[in-house]
Order: sequence, then structure tokens, then C-alpha cells
Amino acid sequence: MIFTESLKKNYQFRFVYNKGRSIANKHLVMYVLKNNFEKNRIGISVSKKVGNSVVRSRVTRLIRESYRLTEEKLKNGFDIIVIARTSAKGMPYDDICASLKHLLKKHDLFREKIRQ
Repeated sequence: MIFTESLKKNYQFRFVYNKGRSIANKHLVMYVLKNNFEKNRIGISVSKKVGNSVVRSRVTRLIRESYRLTEEKLKNGFDIIVIARTSAKGMPYDDICASLKHLLKKHDLFREKIRQ
């Protein structure tokens, strides 16, 4: 991910949970908080309720890949946490990608289209 760093520490997650704004849909929950950096920072959380380690790793990879493919279209300067719900288990890539884009659009993180 060229424009994005990872949130890894517990205190970073807690800060975004406490201060950020959350919106959810059927498969994902997203917390967003403006930061003072020129890059976005993303954290992905998949609990044990979703499934065993193989399932959790697959869901994490799907979320990360769908974010990676859309990151060029996003505004910079945000901390984003994506939490997978249990319904994300076994979902195909297209559904996870659509859910992520839906939440990004709800948080108004897409850049405006340039008209020529």
C-alpha cells in the first residue's frame, strides 16, 4: 500500500475507537478519525467469533486487498479501522469489496471526480 501505513498498537486502536466516527453495514464496521499526517493509516480487526485462524486470515486479506485497490481514489489524512462482522465469514471478494466501498462512501472519503 503506497499511500497507507498500518495501525498496529492497541493505544492507536483505542484512540480511534474513542474519538472516531463509526458507520456499519451488514458485513463490516468502520471507524474513521482525521489525523495530522499526509498518509492514511488503516487497521483491520477480525475477532475469533468470525472463525478459526484460516478464516480470519482470509477475511483480513480480502479487506486489505479491496482497500489497496481503492486507496488511490481516497482522501489522505485519516485513521481508518475496519472491523469484520461474523457475516463476513465465507463472503466472496466482490461482496467484501462492495461493503468496504459503501462504508468509504458513507464516510465521504472518496476524492471528488475531476471534470475535464
